[in-house]
Amino acid sequence: MAAEAPTDGIDESSITGWAAFRHRNFRFVFVTGFTSSMAIFSLQIAIGWEMWQATREEYYLGLVGLFAFLPALLFFPIAGMVADRYPRRLILAVCYTVQGCAALLLLAAFTAGNVHPFVPLCLIALAGAGRAFSQPTGAALLPNVVSAQHLPNAVAWSSSARQLSMVIGPAVGGFLLALGTAFAFAAIAVMFAICVVLILFVRTPRQAQARGPVTLAILFAGFRFIFSRQIVCGAMVLDFVAVMAGSCFALLPIYATDILHVGELGLGFLRSVWAVGATVCALTLTHFAIRHHAGAILLGAVALFGAAMAVFGISTNLWLSMGALFVGGAADMISVYVRDNIVQLATPDDMRGRVQSVNAVFTLGSSDLGQLKSGLLAEAVGVVPSVVIGGLGVLGIIALWVPLFPRLRAVDGLDPDSIRRASQNG
Repeated sequence: MAAEAPTDGIDESSITGWAAFRHRNFRFVFVTGFTSSMAIFSLQIAIGWEMWQATREEYYLGLVGLFAFLPALLFFPIAGMVADRYPRRLILAVCYTVQGCAALLLLAAFTAGNVHPFVPLCLIALAGAGRAFSQPTGAALLPNVVSAQHLPNAVAWSSSARQLSMVIGPAVGGFLLALGTAFAFAAIAVMFAICVVLILFVRTPRQAQARGPVTLAILFAGFRFIFSRQIVCGAMVLDFVAVMAGSCFALLPIYATDILHVGELGLGFLRSVWAVGATVCALTLTHFAIRHHAGAILLGAVALFGAAMAVFGISTNLWLSMGALFVGGAADMISVYVRDNIVQLATPDDMRGRVQSVNAVFTLGSSDLGQLKSGLLAEAVGVVPSVVIGGLGVLGIIALWVPLFPRLRAVDGLDPDSIRRASQNG
């Protein structure tokens, strides 16, 4: 394991509660992560709504996910290498600037009138390029700003920030859209500008930077590392296939308008209630960490996520739909918490950028390709059947994963020594 971030005299025996916030740099990272995630989720709501209003075709809602994901797929080897070789806070500042500019250009596209859908799709790809670099860089930065003992607590709080932004971001996005398209995209651009300022206050004196010539072996070292460790590979690929199969977020505008009849404000709240469940779960994990049976808990949480998506698919009652999304969000948060701790604790610091870049392909790909799957499947078999099929498909994936990745199911603790031993043994 690479050198750890300084502890600033902190009692290392305290690993729950507010432990991570005793690190100055983590406080800035936390606020920046919250603000940037809120901007991203607000942007997703705004784009989905405007694209649906402009086209009224499920096909284009699916393409939104594809164009958002393509940059992550194209740039992940470069993004990981950059995050391992250059100051991560400066990379993030550039990424937030790119995303803010993309929001302003989307403002111009959606307010121009009679613009071909291909134009905003290209701008979505521009925003996706910023996210393709920011996601792995931000994840790789986290172990640089807290000690190894406080990393699980920092992961839980960082996940809480992201989930809280999922509560606020979509609701804010829906509210801003009600005030006007131009106002919504301009406000999102301001959020990204705030992130640029905040991240520049972070100091990371102990980032272990990779050296040597850039080769194909260096660029794809993250893949080699991941697939050489069964617990890391199993956790990351499980998240990818399960979320891609069960995701239904691309179809929320249709549920809001044609099935539940709640309009654009309701759309924001439907998207937010998922994050309410995730936030409640994440905040619980900051005070009550998972100490045993982590692998089994991960598999159970993913199965619960699939069941919740199937219930949401068939529901025509607003409260039942919101309850299913709440449970799905909580289950997803448990999966994220276990997976992120496994990946962070098993990876040396000078490889974290490349490993997190591959992880970003899996996480972004599962969400964005899940949108594409949702749009295409909904057009083929109908909106409701497509969501139900996806949820039931997740249950089938879990049945397959148990025999394929036995070491993942056997993971017990989420502490550095336990994860390192399990990783080295498979």
